[in-house]
Amino acid sequence: MADTPAPEPTNSSQKGTAWEVFWTFLKLGLTSFGGPIAHLGYFRTETVQHRGWLKDEEYADLVALCQFLPGPASSQVGFALGMHRAGFLGALAAFVAFTLPSAALLVLFALGISLFDSPSTQGLLTGLKVVAVAIVAQAVLGMAKNLTPDKTRATIAVIAAGCALLLPGSAGQVIAIIFGLVAGYFFCRSSTTTTGGNLHLPVPRIVGIISLILFAILLLGLPLLLAATGSSVVVLVDSFYRAGALVFGGGHVVLPLLHNGVVETGWIAEQDFLAGYGIAQAVPGPLFTFAAFLGTITTVGPNGTLGATIALLAIFLPGFLLLIGVLPFWNSLRQRAWAQAAMRGANAAVVGVLGAALYTPVFTSAITGPATFTLALACFVLLTTWKLPPWTVVLVGALGGVLLTLI
Repeated sequence: MADTPAPEPTNSSQKGTAWEVFWTFLKLGLTSFGGPIAHLGYFRTETVQHRGWLKDEEYADLVALCQFLPGPASSQVGFALGMHRAGFLGALAAFVAFTLPSAALLVLFALGISLFDSPSTQGLLTGLKVVAVAIVAQAVLGMAKNLTPDKTRATIAVIAAGCALLLPGSAGQVIAIIFGLVAGYFFCRSSTTTTGGNLHLPVPRIVGIISLILFAILLLGLPLLLAATGSSVVVLVDSFYRAGALVFGGGHVVLPLLHNGVVETGWIAEQDFLAGYGIAQAVPGPLFTFAAFLGTITTVGPNGTLGATIALLAIFLPGFLLLIGVLPFWNSLRQRAWAQAAMRGANAAVVGVLGAALYTPVFTSAITGPATFTLALACFVLLTTWKLPPWTVVLVGALGGVLLTLI
């Protein structure tokens, strides 16, 4: 099948509508399986490759920034993409649309839909993990072509991948991007590639400063408010806000903090926590929506759908406040020549970090033998050669996983 060229990226000054952003991210929220790294692949395919909202360089800038900040990196990237396309309403639309499907499914599960241990369901989960391999591989390949076109940046990507693989936890990813920034500053100044223009991120500096102040006030003030009032609502907000504020890397990294906050305190039983975590792996969208499950069944504070809403907003809020706080300064900084050189290196490092994640946890957790490897190859070809939309490939992978389990 002939290749179809990607659309020309839109000019950064061209705006879309909040409804356009909402429907785009609702589709992503319904089909983005595989965790935060896979989500970045889905986002790139939809917003860079298919819709041309921005360039690969601009997208990698956002990824690099969000990797630095505490909170759910993929959701922060989605929030920024919505803002880039349609302002603050677009950012809100992206968050709601991407988060709502998985949050709703997890609330339903918490309310009693818990029969998810059949062989066919396990096969479905296997197939979704395999699809994530194909999605991430496509993202790494596409970004590598644009962001590591020379020896210097290819070398930076390889070293960054090594950092991410060999250093424990999210620290390896942060160190990899710091290395990319420093290496780019010194070795990428002679590159003729530019960062692709100014992102349209309409955040006034005063709004950014207020957001940073509000982040700090809530982080430091919620424990004091809890001590003064003993409110069951405040204790719920404080626990989930702190988890969202203190985690780098997002996704699975937040689980120990949540376990400490809700299981070790006796709010939720260990087996219920693990059951919810298991089903969270089988639904699309951000893993941070696991908070909705926990807020539904907690014995402290409001529970049910109200508790789910409080927990969900509390865990996402600090990451978004930090992002809004940093964006107005980031957009002007990236116009300086030395900053552009540093970002070339950071963009190359992002490719390395994604490549490392393609190996582990994406590949190592999904590819268990020749059958799953063959299914992953088939999904990859459907994406890259047949040019099928990701949601179609998700269906193929899910059905393939079920068949592999039943054979």
